[in-house]
Amino acid sequence: MAAPINMWWLLVYAFITVALAKLKPVTVSVDAKWPSTPLLLEASEYIAGESNDKFWEFVDGVSALAPDQVQSDTAQSNYHLIQKYAGKVLSPLHVRLMKFSLSLRSFSPAIENFQQMSNEEQAPEECDMFVSINGEKTCDVNKIEDVIGTAADKPKTAIYKFDHVYPGTGNKEVVATFYGELGKPGFNDMHEKLKSLSKQKKVTYVLRHYVKTPSETNTRLSGYGVELAIKSTEYKAKDDTKIEGDGTNTEEEDQLDDDVEGFDFAKLKELYPEQKADLKKLRNHLISSSSELAALKVWELQDLSYQAAQKVLNAEPDDQIKVLQDLSQNFPSRTRSLVKVQLKSEVKNEMNQNKKVFESALSLGAGESAMLLNGIPVEMEVYDVYTLLDLMKSEARLMEGLFSLGFKGAELEKFMRLDLGGDKKEFALDIRHTAIQFLNDLENDKKYKNWPNSVQDILRPTFPGMLRHVAKNIFHLVYFVDPTRKTDIELIKMAEAFLVHSAPIRLSLVFVVNFDLGVDPHEDASVALSRAFDYIRQEHTFPKALSFVTDIYEKAKGEEITPEMVTKELKKKYSDADMSEVFGKESDEYDILRIAAKDYIEKSGLADFPQVLLNGIPLKKNYLTEETFEEGVVSQIMAQTPDIQRAVYQGNLHDYMNILEYLMEKENVLPRLNSRVLSPPKQTLDFSTVIDDSLTLDSLYQKTAGEITAITARDMKYLQRKDEETLIPVTLWVVCDVETPEGRELLYSAIRQLKHSHEMRLGVVFNHNSVLDSDLLISKAVYTALQTLDNNHAKSLVTKLVKEENVQALKSGDKKIEDLEVHGMDMAAFKKALEKQTTDFLTHHASFIRNALGWDETDRGVVANGKVCGPLDENEKFTTEDVDLLTKVEYQNVARSIKTQMMLMGVEGNRGSELIMKISSLLSSKTSTTERKELSGLKDEHSAIKLPANPDAPAYQIEVVLDPVSQEAQKIAPMIKVLRDVVNVDVKIYMNCRDKLSEMPVKNYYRYVLEPDLTFKPDGSLTSGPVARFTDLPEKSILTMGVNPPESWLVESVKAAHDLDNILLEEVESGVNAQFALEYILIEGHCSDVSTGQPPRGLQFTLGMNVSKPLVDTIVMANLGYFQLKANPGVWFLNLREGRSRDIYSISGHELTDTPQGSEDIAVSINSFKSKILRIKVEKKKDKMTEQLLKDEDDDKSIWDSISSSFKPKEETEEKVLNIFSLASGHMYERLMRIMMLSVLKHTESKVKFWFLKNYLSPSFKDFIPKMAKEYGFEYELVQYKWPRWLNQQKEKQRVMWGYKILFLDVLFPLDVKKIIFVDADQVVRTDLQELNDLDLEGAPYGYTPFCSSRKEMDGFRFWNSGYWNSHLAGREYHISALYVVDLKKFRRIAAGDRLRGQYQGLSQDPNSLSNLDQDLPNNMIHQVAIKSLPQDWLWCETWCSDESKKTAKTIDLCNNPLTKEPKLKAALRILPEWKEYDYEVKVLWDKVYNTSTRLQVEYEPPSIDENKIGSKLEHDEL
Repeated sequence: MAAPINMWWLLVYAFITVALAKLKPVTVSVDAKWPSTPLLLEASEYIAGESNDKFWEFVDGVSALAPDQVQSDTAQSNYHLIQKYAGKVLSPLHVRLMKFSLSLRSFSPAIENFQQMSNEEQAPEECDMFVSINGEKTCDVNKIEDVIGTAADKPKTAIYKFDHVYPGTGNKEVVATFYGELGKPGFNDMHEKLKSLSKQKKVTYVLRHYVKTPSETNTRLSGYGVELAIKSTEYKAKDDTKIEGDGTNTEEEDQLDDDVEGFDFAKLKELYPEQKADLKKLRNHLISSSSELAALKVWELQDLSYQAAQKVLNAEPDDQIKVLQDLSQNFPSRTRSLVKVQLKSEVKNEMNQNKKVFESALSLGAGESAMLLNGIPVEMEVYDVYTLLDLMKSEARLMEGLFSLGFKGAELEKFMRLDLGGDKKEFALDIRHTAIQFLNDLENDKKYKNWPNSVQDILRPTFPGMLRHVAKNIFHLVYFVDPTRKTDIELIKMAEAFLVHSAPIRLSLVFVVNFDLGVDPHEDASVALSRAFDYIRQEHTFPKALSFVTDIYEKAKGEEITPEMVTKELKKKYSDADMSEVFGKESDEYDILRIAAKDYIEKSGLADFPQVLLNGIPLKKNYLTEETFEEGVVSQIMAQTPDIQRAVYQGNLHDYMNILEYLMEKENVLPRLNSRVLSPPKQTLDFSTVIDDSLTLDSLYQKTAGEITAITARDMKYLQRKDEETLIPVTLWVVCDVETPEGRELLYSAIRQLKHSHEMRLGVVFNHNSVLDSDLLISKAVYTALQTLDNNHAKSLVTKLVKEENVQALKSGDKKIEDLEVHGMDMAAFKKALEKQTTDFLTHHASFIRNALGWDETDRGVVANGKVCGPLDENEKFTTEDVDLLTKVEYQNVARSIKTQMMLMGVEGNRGSELIMKISSLLSSKTSTTERKELSGLKDEHSAIKLPANPDAPAYQIEVVLDPVSQEAQKIAPMIKVLRDVVNVDVKIYMNCRDKLSEMPVKNYYRYVLEPDLTFKPDGSLTSGPVARFTDLPEKSILTMGVNPPESWLVESVKAAHDLDNILLEEVESGVNAQFALEYILIEGHCSDVSTGQPPRGLQFTLGMNVSKPLVDTIVMANLGYFQLKANPGVWFLNLREGRSRDIYSISGHELTDTPQGSEDIAVSINSFKSKILRIKVEKKKDKMTEQLLKDEDDDKSIWDSISSSFKPKEETEEKVLNIFSLASGHMYERLMRIMMLSVLKHTESKVKFWFLKNYLSPSFKDFIPKMAKEYGFEYELVQYKWPRWLNQQKEKQRVMWGYKILFLDVLFPLDVKKIIFVDADQVVRTDLQELNDLDLEGAPYGYTPFCSSRKEMDGFRFWNSGYWNSHLAGREYHISALYVVDLKKFRRIAAGDRLRGQYQGLSQDPNSLSNLDQDLPNNMIHQVAIKSLPQDWLWCETWCSDESKKTAKTIDLCNNPLTKEPKLKAALRILPEWKEYDYEVKVLWDKVYNTSTRLQVEYEPPSIDENKIGSKLEHDEL
């Protein structure tokens, strides 16, 4: 058999030698702009994300090693060491996710963030690492305690949320910040010293990473996509200038792992490893012969989507993802082979059946895509791989926890998807009390007498969001507010507004003031207001009392309210009032409401004021603001209305009934609502650690918090209502010291509730104060009872043991233990066990309390199914009602659903109760609140890819719906391929194909750059990192490159010799290499004015590393109050810009920032690859309430975020400045733009400043422009703006650029730029543009030139003369967007940018709308945003204008001609005699700067110019 095979290879080889085509790969890489960060530090940040304790455990483990062990010979051995020590603190799944995060370099920004902080701290030069103690620095371990002495009085160092603070309670006033690199010499000594000082409570120890000698290479990134789109060649847009010394370096790779033209090269390589070189040649030939594109007939296009799916499904299961990736990413080259694929009817039928489920469950149409991770929707337009990794990390704990409890496969999945919401009712507080007196009565007050007055009227239909005006007291709104606190004052004003505007709500105010009955009202404004309010409501009316309070606020005008203000105003308005009776310290006649309020608040358990209740149900805290309060009240009324309607409809609620009494008798109404119970738990115990049965708390080795918790749970003994073993859904642990009255009271409250509840069982955790001298009789007796007695006897005896009178009798000797004997118990055996009982249990429980709960001795609290409620404050009561509420909340929110699932699985008794406790704790820690979708009813026999997971390990469930020939498939397929290598994952991919296609569904090649793990060279060093690599590309098609980074990245090209906008491989020698850099990470935000709720349009923010030195600024849009700023890793400070923004406004609030506690500076940390989205509230200063931001006077100079000219211009004087805006992509348009610039400069005496959109400029243009600026004496700035994620995205590069021309004019330029002129890159100017700049726009925000109508042969192409455009324009001109002037002040003042974006958002949803986006949009908006029509001679274009009109043309544009399709350069040479002189002049300068000879390649006879003068203004080193 061997001979024929070898002969075949000889024939193949002979064929290849004749026809071999050399591969020309296109490679793309993206680097960060900061040095590569150490992997060890990145791993520590991953671990810190899991737990602060695990971080310090990891640091301890690694720092204990000798430095030469950590800094091993190779990167690969260092990587193994990281995994080894990470494995000691992380689960196996988390180790795998950590490796993936290291491959992504996810935590590199976090390390660089700390590095920048250390740079700001200014490390001592002689130190490799150092400690800063409240700003005092040292790197000498022996001097630390001396420095502490001198630093103690200095302001303490700010601690951020992302800082690593050593656990424990150190000295909070002295912060010792250690800047060092883990694993380096000297680290351990400093670390151990600071640990010791922290334990001694001398310092708070903070560790920040600091790399003394950063890497010489930058961080290589992945997690982005690269596309090569096939470019239309209708109009030639390619510069034919040859690339000189391109320096392209494309590493060859042995890629023999794919399928080409039916040859499975992975299999062939496996069968014939010795023929590897020949196989590679064969593959290259097949690619070169198959990759050229051929047009398909229309009938061949129709079923391409189904045929692609069929080809994928025909592949072997292990190869299906690979085939899907190849088809989707190389679709244009695969179409010919797809046409031949035979579609099976059963596949198509099953797909069509599934489409009904896609529509109903996911709202997907044919061809649309979706991805679910454990049922959670992963929006591919929004999610990047970093966000996906975060989601996987949050799911990992839940999956591993359930798996450790013995659940696998379908059972595990059921718990993951368990609906914890159910039909839960919100708990309400009984509001029947003398403290709650209502201001109005809808049933009896005259103002409501004309309203319908039957409860039946609540059934009337109404518009959504509208309240039904019924004269019945149905909705009762009770405010618990402090009348002197600013936030509460706004709520009180809202109450008055509800009353004045006759809202169908009954209102009550309860003033939460100083409840000390001995306080003098003349010394406390809140008490004075309470007394005055009580007086007026008794002697006059409630509405007048409320009006008096709000009048006080008007008089105060925002200043602090004083008792004098109250007494003075009362005397003025009610002169007959006896002031000594109202405000007398000894008088209580008008103190009725305050005394009642004190009683009600103590009994009700309400805290954390202000609180507002609607029919007893507390409004959520986020609704208790001026902006959201009305929305919160209306939404709560809407939520409660259906229950009331149902009661009326079913005849349970009648007109003769007292509705308040009816509402307060419902099951969900309680006499006490403890705010602590209703607040989400701040801590949840982890029960998922698996321990050996032999492990006890007596074991010598140090145990983790998880192990201690697991042992405590295993050894816990419980009390329950009845003796028989049943499934109990709520497990309570009472943590207390039974030697104290407070501890006994808490345990007694829990036992009293136990006697009435079938849903709870009770365990005790003893938290004894070791300092107190006591015989510990009560602790020992309670513990012994729990351990030795049966349930009923133990419950009765413990109840007696914690009763206060019994304890006092035992201590005084009046009673002995046997006097507390319970009927039926064996007292002798109990006493014997009690005598033998040691205090070891107290030590064990103390270990749990310190390590797992983190509480101090004698702290009290309750743990319900792992949710920690406490520690309670010193005098805080936790009553039987509170225990009842806690049990009900836990049962309703989580435990009930789990109990139901347990019963379905047949799990009963103590084991079931234990599992409910542990599962409830796990499920409560779920971080994702997104509803989990369930795809039930789908068929997967014929039309789905099924890749099962390993059943013996926890597995992610990934469900995907996609069209195999879509842009979503291009990204999803490689992502799933990598995830399968990273973690255990069960994958199902359902095909959702489109039929009757009429055009190519995908017109690009695509690579998603993602690796499952780091890769190393044979010598153990790291490879250069991931790249996007395209090999099987057509050579005769022009391709345009685009990088699709995560939404938060701003990426720029930094090295690319070739024109990335026009890649033609047949003209390339060895391939194309492009290097990009992550220039910035985005900070986004939304800003609003607190007084109006509206965005403060034109407000400017600044951002800087130092509060006093801002580096970048931005402007707030009216659309959503949106703003964006750009930054790199580090801590940045946000502020209002000096000038009008800061003069008029101040920042009144902020959310989602990194501001340290107590700091007035707004800090924002860039410490991840994800964008920050901030919420900023501002308010006008009191003396600026009538001022407007956008006014006519000159604003002060801006510091706009841009890259400025390399030479510093003089300060701008009153000289005229021409601001010219333009954009270009591709070498040819950049060539044309340079010529445009020269034509502008040669026709004006004015100072010129060019503004270029940076997003698409080539590295060569960005490098050359500073030299050109110096030579010709102009200024320039490169501006950029990331397309906001909320604004409908464009997919094609050309349309994106059109969008940038019109959509962001108000925010691209600083406020001091009054006018801007846009000039197309392919334009030549023949006049002074200062004339256009000075032109009166007659009140319009911008001026455009109308399209010429003088070239009659083009009438058939003038679409605006008929149909929609003709009727819409109504006689107005249709304008061309090649040249326009914008009055930016007027543009901003009338919110033109916001209007344009709003109209764009609506129109762009239709793919057939806005075909010429930059032109169609302003013309479509001509009635809302007026256009000044410029004189026709401002723009001449041969396509539309007659030859006669050319002689008066002020600018000439090289418009595309749909008749002739003439290339730009050819048209330029023919139409513009001066063009070649400009072009040649620029080429001479280029050649002098770069020592090239491009001027020898020109397409024309070189003009006669003095080349010696060109470049004369440049320095020698610039040439």
